[in-house]
Amino acid sequence: MSTRQITEDGWLEAVRWLPSPNFDKRPVRTEISLLVIHSISLPPGSFGGSYVDEFFCNKLDPSEHPYFSEIAGIEVSAHLFIDRGGRITQFVPFMERAWHAGESSFANCDNCNDYSIGIELEGTDDSPYTDDQYRALAQVTRSLMTAYPRLTKDRIVGHCDIAPGRKTDPGEMFDWQRYLTSM
Repeated sequence: MSTRQITEDGWLEAVRWLPSPNFDKRPVRTEISLLVIHSISLPPGSFGGSYVDEFFCNKLDPSEHPYFSEIAGIEVSAHLFIDRGGRITQFVPFMERAWHAGESSFANCDNCNDYSIGIELEGTDDSPYTDDQYRALAQVTRSLMTAYPRLTKDRIVGHCDIAPGRKTDPGEMFDWQRYLTSM
């Protein structure tokens, strides 16, 4: 049940850092109190490669796939991305506001980006996640809960929970029980 250390400036140690320009400051005196689990694959349904990295860093070439022209110009990021092999990439320091949730609300509090951390899993709503992803996600979650005590199991949600009707991720194949009991 190991954890990873979080630096004073909000970076997770011993992971790949790839800073995204898609973030800004959290509102003053805002405490991190929500963890949002997402899924992403680019192009949709495809795994591997560097397309997610490029998308979160505004470097995705729209000519490489027809879907990419649909998302060209969208500025989005997550704090963390966990690929199918369990490799973790951090794009935004935790103390900053990543642009992952969009229009959202949790417990009657809007703008979830203000007070949440977003973790993207490489996946789709209808494909199982990997053992490596569950292991990495549990380890990271333990680290986050230690560093940010307002993060509790009842404040871990899917994107679908904070943007119902608009988002469905991480999808029905995400095993919430497995994840929550592994922490």
